[in-house]
Amino acid sequence: MKIGIIGAGNIGGALARRFRAAGHDVAIANSRGPASLQDLARETGARPVTIDAVVQGAELVVAAIPMTRVASLPARLFADAPPGLIVVDTSNYYPRERDGRVADIEGGLTESGWVEQRIGHRVVKVFNSILAQHLLENGRPAGSPDRIALAIAGDDAGQKSVVARLLDDIGFDAVDAGTIAESWRQQPGTPGYLKDFGIEGVRTALQQARPERTAQWTATDASPGTFDAPR
Repeated sequence: MKIGIIGAGNIGGALARRFRAAGHDVAIANSRGPASLQDLARETGARPVTIDAVVQGAELVVAAIPMTRVASLPARLFADAPPGLIVVDTSNYYPRERDGRVADIEGGLTESGWVEQRIGHRVVKVFNSILAQHLLENGRPAGSPDRIALAIAGDDAGQKSVVARLLDDIGFDAVDAGTIAESWRQQPGTPGYLKDFGIEGVRTALQQARPERTAQWTATDASPGTFDAPR
């Protein structure tokens, strides 16, 4: 599969390594440009490109950047993309640690719903609820008793099916978490967030989730602080 990745941080780097190990054609871009990605390219065989070029010819693009940086992506990056392009959103809203107050999200819009509005293209939400190191190291063959499952939310069943097969390629099971409007079930603070559950554990966590944001995941007048000192 031809995959583009925007972002070469913890999640983007882990996905580049896992997708290449599974035999996929990977292009990767970041805000600093292709020259900053040469070491990762040599290690993995992923092709460093510009952000504008990462969508070109891709069947699936992963946005693996901090949520508030989504708004700084080129305005027509996804708006001019083919309607069938699958865009995967990995982002999380961290109001007290990094993002500050985003009024629409505080008002009840899901994080991926906010991302869709900013990029003008539907998304599939996945990879937001697992630690990057576990994503890199803890994939297992199908049927393994300790295989981790990941929640997938999206409004297109066909696109979610493609993403589920991609997860299987890199060693993870998939659990359908519903629509983007329901993707609050896998946001930070929910029972399955950063838990390495199997299929049944993820299903239970999704059922137990509640849409209300807890105080820990709600901005204050002093937000944002840092991950070491949230405000």
